[in-house]
Amino acid sequence: MAVTNLPEFIRADGPDKVTGSGRYTADMTLTGQLVAKFKYGEVSHGRITKLDVEAARAIPGVFAVLTAADVPDVRYSYGLADRTLFATDIIRFEGEIVAAVAAIDADVAQQALDAIVLEVDVLEPITDLHAAIADGSPLVHEAIDTYEVTGDTPHSGNIATHSSISMGDAEAAMATADTVVTSRYLADASHATPIEPRAVIAQWEGDKVTVWTSTQVPFDARAGVCETLELPTSKVRIIAPHLGGGFGGKCGAHFEPHIAALARAAKRPVKLVFSRWEEFIAPDRRREAMIIDVTTGVDADGKIVARTGEILLDNGAYMADSSFFAQAAAMHVAGPYVIPAVHIDAKLVYTNHQPSGSVRAPTAPQGCWAIESHTDEIAKAIGMDALEFRRKNIVTSGSTGCVGQTYDEIGLDQCLDMAAASAGWGQDLPDGEALGISVGWWPSFAAPAGAYAKLHGDGTVQVITGASECGTGSVMTLRMLAADEIGIDETAVELIYQDTGAAPAGPGSSGSQTLFNHGRAVEKASRMVADQVKELAAAQLEANVSDIVLDNGTASVAGSPAISIPIVELAGASETGEILGSAAADAIEWPEITGSTCLGEQGFSSWLAPQFSCHVARVRVDADTGVTRVLEVHAVHDSGTILNPVAAHGQVEGGVMMGVGQALTEGTRYDDQGNQLNAGLLEYKLQTIADAPKITTQFVEIFTDNAGPRGAKGLAEAPNVATCGAVNNAITNATGVRIRQLPMTAERVWEAINDSEAAS
Repeated sequence: MAVTNLPEFIRADGPDKVTGSGRYTADMTLTGQLVAKFKYGEVSHGRITKLDVEAARAIPGVFAVLTAADVPDVRYSYGLADRTLFATDIIRFEGEIVAAVAAIDADVAQQALDAIVLEVDVLEPITDLHAAIADGSPLVHEAIDTYEVTGDTPHSGNIATHSSISMGDAEAAMATADTVVTSRYLADASHATPIEPRAVIAQWEGDKVTVWTSTQVPFDARAGVCETLELPTSKVRIIAPHLGGGFGGKCGAHFEPHIAALARAAKRPVKLVFSRWEEFIAPDRRREAMIIDVTTGVDADGKIVARTGEILLDNGAYMADSSFFAQAAAMHVAGPYVIPAVHIDAKLVYTNHQPSGSVRAPTAPQGCWAIESHTDEIAKAIGMDALEFRRKNIVTSGSTGCVGQTYDEIGLDQCLDMAAASAGWGQDLPDGEALGISVGWWPSFAAPAGAYAKLHGDGTVQVITGASECGTGSVMTLRMLAADEIGIDETAVELIYQDTGAAPAGPGSSGSQTLFNHGRAVEKASRMVADQVKELAAAQLEANVSDIVLDNGTASVAGSPAISIPIVELAGASETGEILGSAAADAIEWPEITGSTCLGEQGFSSWLAPQFSCHVARVRVDADTGVTRVLEVHAVHDSGTILNPVAAHGQVEGGVMMGVGQALTEGTRYDDQGNQLNAGLLEYKLQTIADAPKITTQFVEIFTDNAGPRGAKGLAEAPNVATCGAVNNAITNATGVRIRQLPMTAERVWEAINDSEAAS
């Protein structure tokens, strides 16, 4: 169909969420339910010399205590199988689980934890990225060469994986440049920090387990339970009740296997709910710290001729799902620019920090912050306006980018012009205020996804999908697609989702995939239902199937709307009293590249249906304190066809706010032993509504072939990419100094203003 904006309606999950009647995992209680707690290593690096849990097991009211000895000896992780459910001999980060208990209540569970005897020889933590990859460095994983490898994951020593992108002869091209600029930028690690802490409940019925969990990816969670507990998929069901945010941090399998194992051992349902401290230190998905060195050469006309870069990423203690991060970081440091010669090398480095993982647009905010700050440095070095320099060098329709990918119709140039116009680029501003500009990009992701659609005899439709709803509203758009295909009102469509026992497999809510992949499957399944309705209508109305139009609950003959029949009558008249459709999303091939090579390629050698954005930030900086206030952000995005404008604007606004937090306040601090110092909401400063700037959002709508339903691209992660860079460039324009570490806290801004060495 050629529909662009679908009809708007109130989100089906909205009333439950805003009234408090919606049930999240932590709200659930099962008969006979026990309380789970974990015993953590609480040192960043140490060798276990004694672990005795017998006293804990003897406490009345304790039903199960598990260690590595009580579960299958299975190593897991994406790319490199480097982890077990419980620490065995080495503790590699402070949140590593050593033991798990299930008890009658929280007090008894805590008594059991206190009774566990854990003795550890503390080892020197490996926390410095350069030291970690130096010759002779102690290894985080001494047995790394024995780990199972999947995919293209080159590794050695403390390098978990090594990726690069190369095109042309960067060294020779750099030698021809009229101006060469070199920069170094550092980004601290940060957290997803969803409002809802993690919660998991597991219950066994015979040899089958049902797990209710706060996950974004039910099928991945199921796969993790099956792999680590050595169970077939038919024996594991994952249900995700309402989800209180995830931002990527709730992707993958986290603690579902531990709680399933506890419930099996205890022979009772078991429930885990994290404290906020645990939410900070235990999950294996936080945003990676990075060190970015980049050099760019430009000619006398201001055209980029070459770029080289070296990137180190803090992988933390285990791989989690970060095997593709080095490749992604290399792409972001190359940026959405036309660069004839590129060589960027990226290494994912093991340390004794918490593992990194998929937090909203992994590596992109840090990489974009660095490269867009560097871009302004180049423009200043050659005396060119920052906006004009970008206009001269960004990719446009028909351009060949940094890895030899040629782009079809794209709208980055329009994003640039619209954002600059919206912000009033070039206007005079009061002292201490300035504008900063940044462009960014992010791919869409193709993954298998299926859907069922069922038209009942009462005219309502059930859509059953493997999609997940973590707050974005994308799942709600699936109702709109189904309704539009079948020609009924959106309120007549019911969604069944977040349940592996009911739905066909799908990627869930990760990588901006919900609408992109599940939407294609739902659209196709609903179209199958619509086609059957049209056949029934054609027989009843004595018309050609091709002439039947479905709209507003009615099947009619094109050009003769009076010749019609209600769709509800057709549904009831079918042989079974319902009409079924099932479909899988078609495979999408990633774009080809020419003239470049990629090492450690994990699906990022090109950008599928690339999303582009331009953000312009207006800030006010108090030079006496370094306090920076973001006053306005003007965000313009090319995300293909926008199907649900209300949800799309909400996504951009949320991404911008997350970007402001990453820019100014959100960063993990460590003591000298590698343990977190600010693992709590009081110390880890999130932005609140009081900090929110005025956010103006616009879209460049370009129908995109080989993409999501009706020409849509992804959207959820892209708004998180460009904000940090725009804020840094605005700070520089307001103060004359450049901040080279993220987040750009008041202390760092003040130091830069008052320290001539830092300022230079």
